[in-house]
Amino acid sequence: MTAAAQQTSLADRSPCVKVSFSLIGKQLPADHGYLVYSAISRSAPSLHGVDWLAIELISGFPSGRGLIAIPERGATLDLRVPADHYRDLLPLAGKRLDLGGHDIRLGLPVARPLEPASSLYARVVTIKKFTEAEPFLEAVTRKLDQFGIKARMELPRDVTQIVRLRPDVESNVGIGDSKLETQNSKLNAVPRYRRRIVTIHGKSVVGFSVAVHDLSDKDSLLLQAGAVKINSDDGSVKWQSIFSRRAMGCGIFNPIIRNTPTDEE
Repeated sequence: MTAAAQQTSLADRSPCVKVSFSLIGKQLPADHGYLVYSAISRSAPSLHGVDWLAIELISGFPSGRGLIAIPERGATLDLRVPADHYRDLLPLAGKRLDLGGHDIRLGLPVARPLEPASSLYARVVTIKKFTEAEPFLEAVTRKLDQFGIKARMELPRDVTQIVRLRPDVESNVGIGDSKLETQNSKLNAVPRYRRRIVTIHGKSVVGFSVAVHDLSDKDSLLLQAGAVKINSDDGSVKWQSIFSRRAMGCGIFNPIIRNTPTDEE
């Protein structure tokens, strides 16, 4: 068993909670994970660089031009932290955050315990140097094995429409000729993996959506917590993340609610 797997029992003594701040705003960039982390770091400098902080992506509705619209009611900014760090988030209450020129205002936080579920879903997971689906899935499996998590994994797929023109018109139609494509095409549904591109420090990072099934309660809570507590040789306490970039919206798992879409983007 790896050192990380041996340390997972410590997570039981340091429970993780989901902290939800109500928020008000109109819209924000769809690719906003790094923007939110940067804004929080500016507003509460003590949170910059901490190894225990996870920040979920904000849910909204597509609004065109790479933006999402924020719901008028029920919108939240959700963070995942060890319960004993809840108080460190309190300075964010009432703060205004600038997300690439789009403002949101945070309300009061509400903390809730995590609840186990046999199936979990992450909107985006990134693993350095793994940008193709099959090698990426194998890397996810190795990551979970490292922390002693037993599960069945999959990369969810979306259905996209591929345009196929009749042979007699295909050679005469330009790529941008949407009118002829609409009138002379046959649409075929082709599934594709949910491949995600996120921007971090101005660089594009490739990731995928990930679903995990057949989890025990213990493994489900561990994967939702996303990190284990490690006691270093020098006596200091550190948190080791299962997946990277959790403060920027990546590697964060939530229970799958049956009969509803798993992707809120």
